[in-house]
Amino acid sequence: MTGEFHPGASEPAGVLASTTGDRELSAALKLQILTTEHWSLLSTRALSWNEAFSRSTMFLGTLTGAIVALALVAQVATFGAAFQTFALLILPVVLFLGVATYLRLVQINREDVRWVIGMNLLRHAYLDAAPGLRRYFVTGSHDDEAGVMATYGATAGGGAFLHEFVTTPGMLAVINGVIAGVLGGIVGTSIGLDAPLALALALGIAAVTVGLLALHQYRGVVRPRSLRMPRFPAGPQTGSPS
Repeated sequence: MTGEFHPGASEPAGVLASTTGDRELSAALKLQILTTEHWSLLSTRALSWNEAFSRSTMFLGTLTGAIVALALVAQVATFGAAFQTFALLILPVVLFLGVATYLRLVQINREDVRWVIGMNLLRHAYLDAAPGLRRYFVTGSHDDEAGVMATYGATAGGGAFLHEFVTTPGMLAVINGVIAGVLGGIVGTSIGLDAPLALALALGIAAVTVGLLALHQYRGVVRPRSLRMPRFPAGPQTGSPS
């Protein structure tokens, strides 16, 4: 860091000593602007995650209702043609809702990385003005991969592959794959495939669906994060990931 507070100085060094136009803002006003932006990013993150939880709950509620409806129809139609027709009507709607929810969650994750980067930049400005406070921060103050992951409380890098499936989008990807597989199996039996072929078709469709959704998450969140050029990367002498 380059800036620090000097006793008796009217302005701290670093970002809080920058000028706006031809007039100099006070350090207190600059700090207030940074703090306001910080709370704005916090509020945006909270709204995004509230949307994510609401969408996930809506999808799972719809899926539960569809399963109950299919069970009731199966009791009457005994998995015959009427049941297949009803399933072919309701499951595509559930699958559409599930895929739409998944895609939106991936967008929210990508947006959340952006907000975290913004918050790290603000912390960088705070510590640029008061470097002595660094030991009290447990979150990141750099906008590189290590700094972003420090704010998330995670390890820098792509992470373990299986970890993706314990996240909310990963779980929805598996659920969507199962729905797509069941739908494909029903279509297979309705066109005359025997049970082994219909099961193989269902498993293949489920695997392809999960794979495509996982690939979309990687290309939409993980890969752009690794390709981004940070403005304030941590120096090689820094022992902390922040």
